[in-house]
Amino acid sequence: MHMALTTSSTNQAVLDAQLELWHTSLAYIKSMALKCALDLRIADAIHSHGGAATLPQILTKITLHPSKIPCLRRLLRVLTTTGVFSVQQQPDGGGQQVIYGLTPASQLLVGPSNLSPLTSAMLHSVAVSPFLGLSAWFQRELPAPSLFEMEHGHTPWDFTPQNPEAGDLSNESMVSDSSFIMNIVVKECGDIFNGVTSLVDVAGGLGGAAQAIATAFPHVACSVLDLPHVVSNAPASTNVKYIAGDMFESVPPANSVFLKWILHDWSDDECVKILKNCKKAIPPRHAGGKVIILDMVVGAGLPNQKHKETQVLFDLFMMSINGTERDEQEWKKIIFDAGFSDYKITPVLGVRSIIEVYP
Repeated sequence: MHMALTTSSTNQAVLDAQLELWHTSLAYIKSMALKCALDLRIADAIHSHGGAATLPQILTKITLHPSKIPCLRRLLRVLTTTGVFSVQQQPDGGGQQVIYGLTPASQLLVGPSNLSPLTSAMLHSVAVSPFLGLSAWFQRELPAPSLFEMEHGHTPWDFTPQNPEAGDLSNESMVSDSSFIMNIVVKECGDIFNGVTSLVDVAGGLGGAAQAIATAFPHVACSVLDLPHVVSNAPASTNVKYIAGDMFESVPPANSVFLKWILHDWSDDECVKILKNCKKAIPPRHAGGKVIILDMVVGAGLPNQKHKETQVLFDLFMMSINGTERDEQEWKKIIFDAGFSDYKITPVLGVRSIIEVYP
């Protein structure tokens, strides 16, 4: 028997409001389900079967206690409902067989150049646990220790050298992001390198971004500036030069300076100091000098809810280390405070943008 139930518009509005609260309150489980999928390497298991696999096929590739198989089905139900994986029923000898597949999102988690390290870093307990103290942090007067420092007793820059596992994951995450985003940059934004003959990637880590630029544009002499302990681990045989130094002290001279996902780590005053050093390193605008920033501009890009929500969530994520994601007016302020004369924002990289800054 089927019962037709109706709810008054007033009560339906209240129930919709409750749904909104529950959906937001349980959002962390969505993140933890993704983390579990990464830890269990479920995407790799599906990928190894050509991008579509049954549950028994997945089980041959992951480590799982047999008693937890029913729980895995429930985990996969969350991951398919939220779009991480796909699911479909196929006829199988008079019955139905469940096939799990990769979606565009989970396809980014497999293969030789994937975003698993960056995603794992964002979901690691080191990054997540500080947010349990968010309300306590708000009750402290600025300049207070960051959320990260409150939780771990060190800034991220001091924490990672003392915790090799976290440091390795951090480096791997930046390499994976550079491989992903720079592939798009050189294809979609290659004109930003027109007239550039030399480039220094400031705080460029192991040189993933600089290597991508040097490979795509062989006429550009690329170098990387980073701290000595980072440069000491740089690959030996590349077409990139590595320079040990500190961007707060000076930047090596070049035709152009590249800053990928760097300035969002720092306060306005610190960014102005970095940008002033960049300005000293490049020639005047008429001689081709400029700074190329790859970072987020809050409010720029596609005007949809997921786009906007991701930008503001990332801003809160960066707040945990006393960083910030800036809107155009905030970018304009630090750019002009550093003595530059003009800038151009090109929002063609999803939630991130290219900002060209001119002396």
